Amino acid sequence: MAKPKTEDASEDAKKIVDDAKNFIEKAISDIGKTSATKQLILGTASGWITGFMTMKIGKVAAVGIGGGVILLHIASQKGYIDINWEKINKKVDKISDKIEKESTGRSPDWFEKVLLFVQQNSYYSAGFTGGFFFGIASS
Repeated sequence: MAKPKTEDASEDAKKIVDDAKNFIEKAISDIGKTSATKQLILGTASGWITGFMTMKIGKVAAVGIGGGVILLHIASQKGYIDINWEKINKKVDKISDKIEKESTGRSPDWFEKVLLFVQQNSYYSAGFTGGFFFGIASS
């Protein structure tokens, strides 16, 4: 059986991304048309799921990163590896500068969209915020 061409695969991937984006935009625009009670319920449920998953993923990531740092430090102390901390710090500074530049360049558009959504869907937003903190607390 012949393998699909990379061009076909990239076109399929673009189509999937576009379909998902259209679905999300449609779902978000439909939220504002529902009753206040339904908005609160949907907001609370989606906020709880987001908060719960954030804490679960955050805990796993923190354990992984923390454990990795500890293992690197032990290996460095025992002489198994030699870490050039100056080089690492320079790379971290460069990456953080790039992230800061990107985030400040894109923030206003993203922030304005979020602010507009919150203003148009205040019941959903309140439910999401409350549900998010419920999710964090229940994890």
